[in-house]
Amino acid sequence: MRDFMDWVPDGAIVTARIILDGPDFQSQPFVDDWIHDSVYYGKGNTAYDRLIAAGFSGFNQFTYPRIWAFVYRKNTVSFEPEWKLSQGLNDQIVMDLNIQTPDSLGHITSPAFGPAAAWKQVKWRGNTIDNKAGDLATVDVIGVNASGIESVLYTLNTSQQDFDISSVSPVTYPYIKLSMRNADSINFTPYQLRYWRILYDPVPEGALAPNILYNFKDTLNSGELVNFQMAFKNVSDVSFTDSIKVNLTVYDASNVANQLLVPKLKKLNAGDTATISYPFDSKKFSGTNNLYLDVNPDNDQPEQYHFNNFLYKKFQVSTDNYKPTMDVTFDGIHILNNDVVSAQPHVMIKIKDESKYLLLDDTSVCKVELQYPDGSIKRFYFNTDTLRFTAATPTATDNTATIDFTPYLTDDGTYQLIVHGQDKTGNTAGNADYVVSFMVYNKPMISNMFNYPNPFTTSTAFVFTITGSQVPQNIRIQVLTITGKIVREITKEELGPLHIGRNITEFKWDGTDQYGQKLANGVYLYRVITNLNGNKLDKFPTYDSNGNEVNTDKYFNKGYGKMYLMR
Repeated sequence: MRDFMDWVPDGAIVTARIILDGPDFQSQPFVDDWIHDSVYYGKGNTAYDRLIAAGFSGFNQFTYPRIWAFVYRKNTVSFEPEWKLSQGLNDQIVMDLNIQTPDSLGHITSPAFGPAAAWKQVKWRGNTIDNKAGDLATVDVIGVNASGIESVLYTLNTSQQDFDISSVSPVTYPYIKLSMRNADSINFTPYQLRYWRILYDPVPEGALAPNILYNFKDTLNSGELVNFQMAFKNVSDVSFTDSIKVNLTVYDASNVANQLLVPKLKKLNAGDTATISYPFDSKKFSGTNNLYLDVNPDNDQPEQYHFNNFLYKKFQVSTDNYKPTMDVTFDGIHILNNDVVSAQPHVMIKIKDESKYLLLDDTSVCKVELQYPDGSIKRFYFNTDTLRFTAATPTATDNTATIDFTPYLTDDGTYQLIVHGQDKTGNTAGNADYVVSFMVYNKPMISNMFNYPNPFTTSTAFVFTITGSQVPQNIRIQVLTITGKIVREITKEELGPLHIGRNITEFKWDGTDQYGQKLANGVYLYRVITNLNGNKLDKFPTYDSNGNEVNTDKYFNKGYGKMYLMR
């Protein structure tokens, strides 16, 4: 209000009034609150200061609910400001003020009425303040088309104060303005317009209603699904004629418009409400974006106003820059390069991502290749018995996809597994693909068995390698004295879980006999008894890290190993 008063040009006549007619009039700000604005804007720089400076000296009496009117001429000393206050809210005030003008002709123009569904009647009333001889008052009825072009449709004199305009097409002229030409060259007293009105059937008026329903976030994680919701209400007494068109657009970080398909809203009767709802997938919009909602765009069907039909909303979608992790096991074991594995291995690949919204739920997150001993490379595809994909699920505790790879490797030699893993946004697992070489021997064999450590003081485990595709049904280790007496027999069940490849037993012999009694220090012999489908396993040669065969027979005497117990 203060800024508007400052903007008014010098010499302009200004009227100000206040009417307290609402249920909350008791809470209206009275003069003390107006004065208190100086705490925020500084003394002499408030709307109160502007009114007092303009001549409204009675404003200090506005200390309880009452109405007032004030007229002044901006920065004109010769003009005497006038003001009036009511006694309360139940009495009227009338303030008449004669203002001299330098002309005998003046015009009054109304705002545009409409838009209308049907025009009905123009009604206007007024009176002369002297005699009618000098007053020449006419009212132009001006049609305004959709482009804003104005055309005078009728010119009414004082005898045409109730005029039928039902023949005016609301399609051609959705708006009508009134303009009075007021002349008096005899007495220089204008005709006093009391009111003018246009009767018409209005078009409906809708508005976004976030107070009823609004659901959206301004910060989203990549891949987060949000159901955008906004209420739209018919706030008029007129029904819409048809279902209501909705445009929803997202301008992404590159300012590219992405049109989202939103169904039309139902036809809204007077006072009815509809919900705009769209399941929003944020993974398409990384960075800073702008959402634009427009209901009934381009005046798709006639409506009174459009300023309350649209919404701009800036929102941020975080970028997924975190790499997923990948874990690969062969028959439940993490292997090293050139380890021996089963000819029918169960390779399990697990890819885990930190995002709880970008689920690893399709096969594009993993690519599996195998290089054969002859150098050829084969890619394996999903939905076969050899390669199966288990997607991450929203109900799981973490976002992990599982790939089961079960090839049947008939050729002996060195293979190489190559696995490429990535998340839904293309971040790779690690800086390079997972690559590991492994060896396959289809024939069931077992290497010489060593105990470690040797000599030992408290306990010792057993290290050996098994080949083929199946762990022998029977493996036993017999511990003997140097005279050949068996003092301890260790069964397969005691050794713990075994697998094809290199094994270090979970079992550790503590130097006790079958009855748990500690054996004396000294040298003990041990031998291994194996059986697979009724057949004893052949010996598998031992190789060093370079693939060269190592002769370990010198540590065995006719199939017997030697260990040292030193407490």
